[in-house]
Amino acid sequence: QLQLVESGGGLVQPGGSLRLSCAASGFTLDYYAIGWFRQAPGKEREGVSCISGKGGSTNYVDSVKGRFTISRDNAKNTVYLQMNSLKPEDTAVYYCAAHFYCSGPRASNWGQGTQVTVSS
Repeated sequence: QLQLVESGGGLVQPGGSLRLSCAASGFTLDYYAIGWFRQAPGKEREGVSCISGKGGSTNYVDSVKGRFTISRDNAKNTVYLQMNSLKPEDTAVYYCAAHFYCSGPRASNWGQGTQVTVSS
């Protein structure tokens, strides 16, 4: 199955920024929509954002609208999540996944994720 690798997490103060990366391993991302998800301790995994295969369509969960931006560089086979104005409630493990379309079933395995901690 398809495998993606997340990176870029870390510890940041409230109001800070991070850029997460999602890289494909052994396949081309071009044909897939890519979604970012997060799971906070004791909570279910939730969808954060998704970008269509050609990048022409994006969507965001209400809690991150205006703060997070999803983008893709198909030449680098990578999708990014730029996170600005981070809040403590953004603390979670962030995962990415490939889909045939943004609201469709997942086409890739879950990876290890990358930890984002927002704290002063």
